[in-house]
Amino acid sequence: MTTLGTPLSPSATRVMLLGSGELGKEVLIALQRLGVETLAVDRYENAPGQQVAHHARTITMSDPAQLKALIEAEKPQLVVPEIEAIATPMLQELEDAGVVRVIPTARAARLTMDREGIRRLAAETLGVPTSPYQFCDSLAELQAAIDGGIGYPCIVKPVMSSSGKGQSKIDGPADVQKAWDYAMAGGRVSHGRVIVEGFIDFDYEITLLTVRAPDAAGVVQTQFCEPIGHVQVSGDYVESWQPHPMAPAALQKAQQIARAVTADLGGQGLFGVELFVKGDQVWFSEVSPRPHDTGMVTMATQWQNEFELHARAILGLPVDTTLKSPGASAVIYGGVDATGIAFDGVAEALAVPGVDLRLFGKPESFVKRRMGVALAHAADIDTARRNAKEAASRVKPRKA
Repeated sequence: MTTLGTPLSPSATRVMLLGSGELGKEVLIALQRLGVETLAVDRYENAPGQQVAHHARTITMSDPAQLKALIEAEKPQLVVPEIEAIATPMLQELEDAGVVRVIPTARAARLTMDREGIRRLAAETLGVPTSPYQFCDSLAELQAAIDGGIGYPCIVKPVMSSSGKGQSKIDGPADVQKAWDYAMAGGRVSHGRVIVEGFIDFDYEITLLTVRAPDAAGVVQTQFCEPIGHVQVSGDYVESWQPHPMAPAALQKAQQIARAVTADLGGQGLFGVELFVKGDQVWFSEVSPRPHDTGMVTMATQWQNEFELHARAILGLPVDTTLKSPGASAVIYGGVDATGIAFDGVAEALAVPGVDLRLFGKPESFVKRRMGVALAHAADIDTARRNAKEAASRVKPRKA
């Protein structure tokens, strides 16, 4: 039986989030609704999650000494990584010493922090189907990998980045240098290492939100949300919808792959498993041991959205992955480089049937920075997608 305390009291259940962007913000809200005392950590002040948490701290989370000092000073029961750029070996050290419990586990945080750890686990340890791949430490190695069997077209990504940053498609020799330079600029931490993947001619890609949470008897079970379809541009999500229609055989294979990968990672919580699908064939792409950006659609589609599922699972509480309604999400970009922007057209956007908005409150805007999302529920996903995109187009960020 899980016992939850009272925030800001000696009995408090204290949870620290490492990363407090728009996804972390929603996790913090879900935790607070269950009476949890929350501490939001980020690399810059006034991050979205810091605006709603009980406590806010700003450190360089990739610095082991800073991370260790903060955890030892604050003494949270749970540490929840929400981004990749974290000193995960230090989390492993602190978990091994019994100082704190890391969600889902320190090992999972370390393996999924970069694409190399999780790809080698999936393909080489678990034998899960993936695209052909190689890791490269230089432009020369990248060219040799392509010439030696990966071929064109192919995809190049930094081993550690988020939201598609630094990812590009190479169609021929003329694109190789540009892709290498873009990957070097797009990595979360200067790493000098990329993964190059053979291109899979897939029909579509999905995110399969997979939850590991205890049942009434306290035994951890794996549950799945309905598959989420999405569109990416330059590796960055721009819209998503749920449920994405799938053939029963393909859905069964997708669930088998997601179950195998998340079971090996262990622990409790929600995982975003990305998969490529062609007919009944399914290939593993990536996994995040946390809510996924494409899963923001669940705020319009599920009785318990992905953030509530994550909060409940990490606290050892039962979850419900039931779909409530078909729905969609569409990204609202900043459109301008400015601090403290204003948003016009909010009323017009909310006038679209079945639409809701989330404006994240990021203190600084960039032209292609995700500053909000339009959510829509409807009787079918086609209508929901149209309405979400229409609502997003009506919101006009501008310099204040």
